[in-house]
Amino acid sequence: MRIHRVHTRQALEPGLELVLEEGPAHYLNRVLRVVQGQAIVLFNGDGHEYAAEVRRAGRRELVATVHSRLPGLAESALEITVVQALSRGERMDQTLQKCTELGVAAFQPLLTERSGVRLTGDKLDRRLAHWQGVVIAACEQCGRARVPPVRAPLSIAEWLGQAARGSRFVLDPDALMGLAGADLTGSVELAIGPEGGFSAGELSGMGKFGVQGVKLGPRILRTETAAPAAVAILQCLKGDLAT
Repeated sequence: MRIHRVHTRQALEPGLELVLEEGPAHYLNRVLRVVQGQAIVLFNGDGHEYAAEVRRAGRRELVATVHSRLPGLAESALEITVVQALSRGERMDQTLQKCTELGVAAFQPLLTERSGVRLTGDKLDRRLAHWQGVVIAACEQCGRARVPPVRAPLSIAEWLGQAARGSRFVLDPDALMGLAGADLTGSVELAIGPEGGFSAGELSGMGKFGVQGVKLGPRILRTETAAPAAVAILQCLKGDLAT
């Protein structure tokens, strides 16, 4: 029988008995139909996995007992932050899901001239919660024990004004250098444009702050395709698949 793996926001340690939150409890109870005594794996993003057992499975709650702490899946040696221009609906979800599966360390949504998406107040809070849920679900599926954060959206100027988390690159189909020729260090920030791409002014402004333009090849990819394709290349060059 397959051992199901679910995320909880609660602290975990061997010997603990806990009542799971409504979301994971509903998933285990109503979707996966777990039963009392069934083995499960819990994780909360601290880098470990926790072998657990279903103590009680009711209609409205699930109680589990944690038995042991296990080492989690190792993270990539290349820490990648995807700086993704906001895209609509499923496009953004697809970027978050696939890049999480490919080992991205963090996501920085970006407000751009051509994004066409504006989020404020409660709508922004709901969207951030949704995006983080997409990332958590991807971690449950792919086996990651650390959950990449999805940060609050920034304007390009705000992002450039922050201290860089390593080398900064932007995908630009007119760049002279390919991604394979980039000087990669232990941490990389990779900016991906919206549908229609970054404007000439935005690319110029990034260049003034030392963001290097790189291209993937002769074809222009959709915004939801570009980030996973670039991350896969980075992982082959310096990350998970480099050795």
